[in-house]
Amino acid sequence: MNILWIEDFGGGLDRGKATLNLMFQDLISFDNWDEDELSLLSKPSDLEKFFKDNSALHCVFLCRHYFDYFEFKANNKLAKSIDVVIIDIRLDNNTDFDQPIPNGSNDPQEKAKFHINAGFYIFNDLVHLGIPADKMCFMTGEMNSFAGFSEKCADIYIPKVIGFEKSPAEYEKLRKWIKEQESDYTILRRGIINGCQYLLNLPEDKLRFEDFIKEPEKQTSIEDLRDYLDVLVNFLPLREPEATASLYKLFIRTLAHEWEAAEPNALDKQNKQSELYAFAWIMKMTRNWLAHSKIFEQLNAQDVAYLFIVNMRAMFDLGDQLLAYENHLLSLFSTPIAADEMKVKAGENPKKRNDRNPTGRDLPLVENYAALLKKTGNTWQAINFHDALNNLQKNKDKENDNSFLIKGLYQTFWFLTSSGGVFIPPNEEQVKDFAVLNYQFKHFDYQKSEYLFELARHIYNRSFS
Repeated sequence: MNILWIEDFGGGLDRGKATLNLMFQDLISFDNWDEDELSLLSKPSDLEKFFKDNSALHCVFLCRHYFDYFEFKANNKLAKSIDVVIIDIRLDNNTDFDQPIPNGSNDPQEKAKFHINAGFYIFNDLVHLGIPADKMCFMTGEMNSFAGFSEKCADIYIPKVIGFEKSPAEYEKLRKWIKEQESDYTILRRGIINGCQYLLNLPEDKLRFEDFIKEPEKQTSIEDLRDYLDVLVNFLPLREPEATASLYKLFIRTLAHEWEAAEPNALDKQNKQSELYAFAWIMKMTRNWLAHSKIFEQLNAQDVAYLFIVNMRAMFDLGDQLLAYENHLLSLFSTPIAADEMKVKAGENPKKRNDRNPTGRDLPLVENYAALLKKTGNTWQAINFHDALNNLQKNKDKENDNSFLIKGLYQTFWFLTSSGGVFIPPNEEQVKDFAVLNYQFKHFDYQKSEYLFELARHIYNRSFS
């Protein structure tokens, strides 16, 4: 979550770690904040840098007065750059009174009055720029002024304005308010915006989507994909809608549209043994299902985050490291399995070896493959998991369970990276209970890259629970 904090440190307010802890201790530890080297008052950008160095999920931008705010606004698209705003009302400490105020007046008294109430001006300016009032609050020692302003806002039907006083009990309330702003929607939106902004700056040689397009006239250029990313970065509004599921479906429709002309099987043989092949099939199925079904009516933020990560890994060569925006989006998966447990599930475990699980890996592929075959009614032929899943979706004679099919998009990652084959015994009685299916799969090293390991352990429970 990105926070714009407007504070002039007047009235004897501590200008270092004590105030940072009072306001933001729930977001990040300030144990490494060096007050001899870092300064909120003389170099506010120190705070932004500290957050970027120590947190993958949060950032605080500090403006000390109206002129800092004016500069920040000029250099940033506010609706994309911030999620929450905290404003002090009185901003006349350490301010250059020689600079002109918004109405252009040079009258010293008028300038002084403006800076005493500059927080109100900034609030109104942000409202006109499209920042919802409920995404902003005042943190001030001027509660009498705030009460009068709040009444005026109510008179002109501006939504209720939130205000906190600079006191120990109120700082606790402020921290609670900040945490309340951090909904799944807010986390998802920030991760997508950060992701698109990162991808927009990639050089052309990082584009690999063309590997999936067989027909030259349907090739996608880097300029086309940058236009595509521009659409995605602006898709989710700052104000969370009441019906997020409808918005998520439209977002995924836009995200997957580029896969209409793409063919996963266009990859060379070597790449068909990699996670890239799995990612491509996940997105191709998503695109086709969107066009011909109502499977995506009840998506949640986790599902959108998963498809966004998969889609961008398929379209761009992003290396082996987990990227900051991916880490942000994976935080939506609140129950990842522990790293040590994932290493057991993904690695060799001789104690687990048997006829059904010859490599000893603790992945529940057999049971889930059997569940899919049971739904399709196919008990006579082994078939690739994603092909069976597609056949189930296409079968109009069966009442499809949308949640089962969405989970199948997660499971496709595991089945395709495992490059497996299934043997179904010829004995019809044995086939009926699916207990003797023998799923034999090649070794796939989920620890071969940081991002793959983190993706796997975060989506494991969503895939198999």
